[in-house]
Amino acid sequence: MTLNEKIELLEEIMDLDEETLTQDMDLDDLDEWDSLSVLSLTVEMKKRYGMDLTTEIVKKFKTVADICNYIPD
Repeated sequence: MTLNEKIELLEEIMDLDEETLTQDMDLDDLDEWDSLSVLSLTVEMKKRYGMDLTTEIVKKFKTVADICNYIPD
């Protein structure tokens, strides 16, 4: 999965228009990064990669890039 595909996935999860997110955006600045988005990301990671996304991992995410770096290529 390319970086652009990862960002597009996050935009879909957060219900944002295409090309809204950039790698350097802080998640705390995004109203759309809420508990529903975290749950949706958790489900996608399990469905696509068989990976469990724990609370401890999510708490480490500070930027869009942090999430993109966690998602396998």
